[in-house]
Amino acid sequence: MYADSLNKALTDPVEAAAYLDAVMEMGDPAAMLVALRQVVKAHGMAEVTRRAEMGDKSLFKALNENGNPTLDTVNKVLQAVGLRLSVEPV
Repeated sequence: MYADSLNKALTDPVEAAAYLDAVMEMGDPAAMLVALRQVVKAHGMAEVTRRAEMGDKSLFKALNENGNPTLDTVNKVLQAVGLRLSVEPV
């Protein structure tokens, strides 16, 4: 099943980084939220919440379809799954 395959792939930091990078290229904030949510689900919502030192409800709210996570929240989530933001020239 595709969802199972995606979840397994997204537990690998290299795969998750490539996935998120590809979604960022789209320039669609809603797609980025979906991608972040998928990475978090692959790592287990409770585990990411604990590592990011956030409450379950605040993480879920930040990453839901109407969410608008702060840069701090995105950084915490990425660090919790072994990733970080970086900037490079276009």
